[in-house]
Amino acid sequence: MASVVEYKGPREGYRCGYCDAPEGKVSSGMWAHSMTVQDYQDLIDRGWRRSGKYVYKPVMNQTCCPQYTIRCRPLHFQPSKSHKKVLKKMFKYLSKGEFSKGNNEEEPMDSQMDDAGMHDFALKSKLDIKSDQRPLSEDCHEIKESKVKEKEDLEPKETKMLNKSHAKQEKLGSGEPSGSVKVVPSTPKPGKGADLSKPPCRKAKDIRKERKRQKLILKSQTDQVQHEEKPKLNQPKSIEDFIFDTLPDKSAHQLEFTRFLCSSPLEAENPPNGPDCGYGSFHQQYWLDGKIIAVGVIDVLPYCVSSVYLYYDPDYAFLSLGVYSALREIAFTRELHEKTSQLSYYYMGFYIHSCPKMRYKGQYRPSDLLCPETYVWVPIEQCLPALENSKYCRFNQDTKAVDEERIKELDRLRVLYKRTIMPYNIYKKRQKGPSDEAIVQQYADLVGQTCSERMLLFRS
Repeated sequence: MASVVEYKGPREGYRCGYCDAPEGKVSSGMWAHSMTVQDYQDLIDRGWRRSGKYVYKPVMNQTCCPQYTIRCRPLHFQPSKSHKKVLKKMFKYLSKGEFSKGNNEEEPMDSQMDDAGMHDFALKSKLDIKSDQRPLSEDCHEIKESKVKEKEDLEPKETKMLNKSHAKQEKLGSGEPSGSVKVVPSTPKPGKGADLSKPPCRKAKDIRKERKRQKLILKSQTDQVQHEEKPKLNQPKSIEDFIFDTLPDKSAHQLEFTRFLCSSPLEAENPPNGPDCGYGSFHQQYWLDGKIIAVGVIDVLPYCVSSVYLYYDPDYAFLSLGVYSALREIAFTRELHEKTSQLSYYYMGFYIHSCPKMRYKGQYRPSDLLCPETYVWVPIEQCLPALENSKYCRFNQDTKAVDEERIKELDRLRVLYKRTIMPYNIYKKRQKGPSDEAIVQQYADLVGQTCSERMLLFRS
């Protein structure tokens, strides 16, 4: 099925969720009735991003807080000291139940509704996992009859959505209990015999002998593999070493991780040469002792895992779930790369240098920023000096470089008009009323030549 989009044009003068400017945001957007994973991959490589079915692109040289697409290179990723601290904190909490009661700073979450100007468009809950995919003919009929639902108030209710997702997971037969159950061993009354819940007492002499024996065994094993172990001692621990570190048999808590397809405009695909999970949108659920504490929304695309959003229970903010989930998603990208070699990037949404609280994404390195004019990737280290001097920057230093996907032939753009697919030059002849060539040209410039020839632009 081809992507079907309805371009809404530019929108300016709405509130910014980053600098609080009442009329500072400027972006262009379109409603995606359906979209292939390849088209969305190409769109995010041109600075687009989705929030539900609404796909938007900031007007970078006009908006108050320019938002640069950022991607991490997971194959060369090494966790920083702060990342290791979060991973160790999680391990300590799971194994011993201990956690710091001090100030637990959490990375701020993207204010996607503010970015997209979603108060003018209907946004279905990202946690609604009921199937929303319909045949193309039905989508076209809906467009023809009712167009897009606009100005529908739909505020996200995280608690309700988490409960809905939890209920759905139980319905899917996960076997997960809805609450944690603690088993407390019975303790005999004083004078009624040994406490069977505790290990038997041992003499100090026996304990010393046992320790000596264990040391001798350990030394013998170390001597046998000394030539193999020496190189490993100098290697830094990978992200997998931290995440998949073995918990003790009697750990204080149990964290489980589940993933399943969810409803989105992206059409799910499962080609034989793709990842085992296939391509599409997924919910990644984090279960702690049988209770769902966070849900990450990701898109698995031909060349990347794209992080969409994270919902989490604020009662567990001390675990820094925003950082932890990002690290888990980086590890997941590395896992997918083992089978699908071209899938090798982790997209983190937008990097906003002009907003200090949103600079944290630059800490996941190595990473690149997308040039807003030529759409080439530039290492973030090369971009930061320029961003210190100006909010809007062209990162490509080649002054002669241009957008290679700029529109050369508008007539080859594909249009869906009166439930019929046709090239733009045919549509112009059949169209009645004022010419809409200016708005179509604007759409084509933003999506690029390739996407304009693949996607279907709905016109009424």
